Amino acid sequence: MLAVNQLTYSYSGRDRPAIEALDFEIRRGEIFGFLGPSGAGKSTTQKILIGLLPGFSGSVTVFGRPLQTLGSGYYERIGVSFELPNHFLKLTALENLRYFAALYARPALAPQAMLESVGLGADGDTPVAQFSKGMKNRLNVARALMHDPELLFLDEPTTGLDPVNARNIMDLIRAQQQAGKTVFLTTHTMTVADELCDRVAFLVDGRIRLIDAPRELKLRYGRRLVRVEYRADGRAGREDFPLETLGRDEAFLRRIRESEVQTIHTQEATLDEIFLKVTGAALGRGEAA
Repeated sequence: MLAVNQLTYSYSGRDRPAIEALDFEIRRGEIFGFLGPSGAGKSTTQKILIGLLPGFSGSVTVFGRPLQTLGSGYYERIGVSFELPNHFLKLTALENLRYFAALYARPALAPQAMLESVGLGADGDTPVAQFSKGMKNRLNVARALMHDPELLFLDEPTTGLDPVNARNIMDLIRAQQQAGKTVFLTTHTMTVADELCDRVAFLVDGRIRLIDAPRELKLRYGRRLVRVEYRADGRAGREDFPLETLGRDEAFLRRIRESEVQTIHTQEATLDEIFLKVTGAALGRGEAA
């Protein structure tokens, strides 16, 4: 669906490139996560991929053709949700969606249904100026889906959302994948990336440090241990046991027989821990509001 080779971009007046020598590809029907702290180059990469930043070096191929050759027809086939909301504030939510739907040649989905899909069904007649940041972000996602695009670029789609609405948006993204869509997802929220993404790329200081599936990364960088938390003789305790020999580990078997077991967990690494280990940089957790 999308292939990037040696992609580099420099802003005027900067000492070093914003992104440098990026190489990755996204398969059709994949949710590909682009992860990194603020300032890593995520948004710059997305702006190039959606045609807003010309003057890059390297190559970008989308739908089997060089990006520069796709012309305005490209926007009929992609949907974009920016991190910062950009709506007509004096118009209602429905008026915004109807306006943007009219810009496309392809048939649009029903605006009211799109509002329902992002939890704004009761807010269609409300001027967007009265929306919270989270409501505006959800309207962004609805607008990106209005024309039923094949390829989605979603920039921090759960920013500013409470847990219920964040879950709703993640379910909606997963439903888009199940319908055959491809998703390029930029985020610094590891729980979103871990749950949604088929593969993730770690971006730091404009360079990709690692690309792989979240599960493979957690297995590769995790500890091969099982931790048992228990109560015995009225006291809480915990012990770690090697995963490979668990079935014949007498100490483990005795512990679960003789103690009040509270939890048993494998000690796989989180994406936050892996990112820190691989890059030396910490990621924010994207607290919802």
